[in-house]
Amino acid sequence: MKTNLIVILGPTASGKTTFATRLAADLQGEIISADSRQVYRGMDIGTGKDLSEFRINGGIIPHHLIDILEPEQEFNVFKFQQQFYEIFNHLQGKQILPILVGGTGLYLEAVLTNYVLPQAKIDERLREELAGKSQTELQDILLAMKPVLHNKTDLEDRNRLLRKIEIEKVRQNPSDEEMQRPFIHAGIFGIHWEMAELRQRIAARLQERMENGMIEEVSRLQSLGLSWKRLDSFGLEYRYIARYLQNLITKDEMAAKLQIAIGQFAKRQMTWFRGMERRGTKINWLDGELPVKEKVEKVLELIRD
Repeated sequence: MKTNLIVILGPTASGKTTFATRLAADLQGEIISADSRQVYRGMDIGTGKDLSEFRINGGIIPHHLIDILEPEQEFNVFKFQQQFYEIFNHLQGKQILPILVGGTGLYLEAVLTNYVLPQAKIDERLREELAGKSQTELQDILLAMKPVLHNKTDLEDRNRLLRKIEIEKVRQNPSDEEMQRPFIHAGIFGIHWEMAELRQRIAARLQERMENGMIEEVSRLQSLGLSWKRLDSFGLEYRYIARYLQNLITKDEMAAKLQIAIGQFAKRQMTWFRGMERRGTKINWLDGELPVKEKVEKVLELIRD
């Protein structure tokens, strides 16, 4: 079967974008971002969004799902999946190879496996039936429908519990329309670094981002109206810098805790990717220390094979 999608995955600071952009230039492909935060405008330094990376040989590699929403708007795995399918089908129609790039494992699996993510509407009748149930009873109902949860906070909040039960009920009984998905035959490549080396890359990148104005970016977003709670939801960089800006921790504490937290996050990403392999997704791992040119050559060789 002909490969109709290339996936470049890896933990944070592994060099995914640089590699994928070089590959896209050689294959005349287009980049689709699988990053849950780079969809937001104005969130550049904290998300590692560097649009200059898409400039190669005097041209710009076309890219999708970057800078498409305001920070006040919501984006989730369902919206990612739907928009990915639209872009994928459009590029297929133009005979352009999509190159999916990112480290958000849930987003990647949502399009690489048979994830059913229906757009569930509020079910008033179901909510009436569940109104008399206790928190523990609702938890049991949800866990019976979905024993493995990616987000444990769904069990802690009653409104989230009800919403999750609604979604799972529709997911387990999808309509014919919801089952229609494009055929994807992907070549999946991961960038692997030894953890000690990856930590050094994380530390160097964090220092560079601090020097380039990451603290000022978070401060500007807050001054434009984003609440501290909303900033906290955008992940580690925004969470710890927000705490510093609220005088909850010192600048040195913020930098030290943030570096440790990003390293722990990278380990969780690798754990997720290993889980993908156990669940049947074949990932061809590339040594992060290889020059970009050699990585590209290896991918082209594997695709030909």
